[in-house]
Amino acid sequence: MLKRRESELGGITVLALSKRVVIGVACSAAVVGIASISHRAGVGADHLDSPGRTDPAVDPVPDRPADIADIYAWHTPTDLIVALTFAGPNPANQAGTYDRDVLYEINISNDGDATTTEFPIRFRFGHDGNRPGVQVTGLPGGASVVGPVEQTLSVNGMLVKAGLFDDPFYFDLQGFRETRSTGTLRFNNQRDFFAGQNDTGVVIQIPRALVVGQGNQLIQVWSASKRFGGNL
Repeated sequence: MLKRRESELGGITVLALSKRVVIGVACSAAVVGIASISHRAGVGADHLDSPGRTDPAVDPVPDRPADIADIYAWHTPTDLIVALTFAGPNPANQAGTYDRDVLYEINISNDGDATTTEFPIRFRFGHDGNRPGVQVTGLPGGASVVGPVEQTLSVNGMLVKAGLFDDPFYFDLQGFRETRSTGTLRFNNQRDFFAGQNDTGVVIQIPRALVVGQGNQLIQVWSASKRFGGNL
């Protein structure tokens, strides 16, 4: 039995299950992952990808800021919400990760072709003194927004919040390792490796009217991270 867990991301409740998200949309996450807005469930996690750049067991100096954890996409009757998390999981007392040399992408396609991007949303971080801020470009209608992290920013009816969030993913890592080593299922749905740990992330809420295409095509969402000076 999968255990339900709810977490607040930018004032919006995310419902997460172990390895799957079932909220009327499908989710996938990766350095390049695809999620189709439909009434199906999909794989939801891709931490430490690619291992050669982000896994401390493979690289002694992992590129944690560029490591995408999950991308979630779901909708309400009026809005599409997309949440991208990265640079985690980390202890609750650790600050958010705002690397100015990493470019994050949330790509949205509404024409039924996953090779096209009608809405290439890009965001990166900067600092004004000691205060980190976020710049988001490529929002529907060509809109962009700039402002401090940990605040809800708005433009043309869209909401954006970047900051530190409780990791919404639910998984029994101990059970996974014991199952792999013994060959016997050892999962316990009362154990959550991600409980009490945080990710840095960005949540974007967009009115559905701004992204829905013609012909009721599935809306497809995928993400990527790129480090200036070389892609991850």
